[in-house]
Amino acid sequence: MTTAPPIKPRRVRFQWDGTPLHWVPGDPQTTHTINVMHLLLPAGERWFCEVYRQALPLVTDDQLREDVKGFIGQEAVHGRSHAAVLDHLAEQGIDTRPYTRRIDWLFGRLLSDEPFGRPLPRWYRRLWLEERLATIASIEHFTTVLGVWVLDARGLDEAGADPVMMDLFRWHGAEEVEHRSVAFDLYQHLSGSWVRRCLSMVVASLVLVHLWVAGTRFLMANDPTSPGKATWRGYLRGARRGRLPTVHQLCGTLPAYYRATYHPSVQGDTAKALAYLATSPAALQAESVAA
Repeated sequence: MTTAPPIKPRRVRFQWDGTPLHWVPGDPQTTHTINVMHLLLPAGERWFCEVYRQALPLVTDDQLREDVKGFIGQEAVHGRSHAAVLDHLAEQGIDTRPYTRRIDWLFGRLLSDEPFGRPLPRWYRRLWLEERLATIASIEHFTTVLGVWVLDARGLDEAGADPVMMDLFRWHGAEEVEHRSVAFDLYQHLSGSWVRRCLSMVVASLVLVHLWVAGTRFLMANDPTSPGKATWRGYLRGARRGRLPTVHQLCGTLPAYYRATYHPSVQGDTAKALAYLATSPAALQAESVAA
């Protein structure tokens, strides 16, 4: 039996000087639909790491503890990498702060240790930690789905998408596939409530759809070179061309998640993820610098 290599952060760096605002040429809506990840992930990844650092002392399984440490390292690099793109967008005329302030409030206040501005009752603190772990497991389900999709998104290659941006998303997507089971395993280890897991997925799904639609509309409306409205027709056109995931690709795995026997290992292909990471320009450069 082969053993998967340990989960470890890759200290990647990207240069954005040559990346155009519409990095999917001639397709602003596809560009900005995917760009929403840059708006959500910096605050979201910081929150992941904060919650997991609180959970780490409670983990009694040695292998899971090491996996969680690797997860924290990878997510920290993800957050920094996407935050750098926000600076690139600002240089090209899109000030994302009016939107990201709302995301900062969501993760930094509403989902914090003091969601109402005061410490939670002692009896509720462990339950609140478990609830947030269930939420992270739900979100990680979707990041795995997106990771699987972007590794095979030939429609973006055929459209001539910027290679640096594609490397960012494929490196990130490959690492999401690589650590796809960690969030679920940690939740099961510290709680395991099937009811809470299902309810958290319902809430997380609705919130993510709202944030993604709002983020796409915000970026389209504030694009100084191609102002316009985001439309469902534009999304469906991008999905038909293979430039965006289809609704079925995004939601088709949800019924399986609601099964009591579900485990994320059934999604994605670790070998394919590691194969991309072995050729990713950014990952190779990070490996060279580390060596």
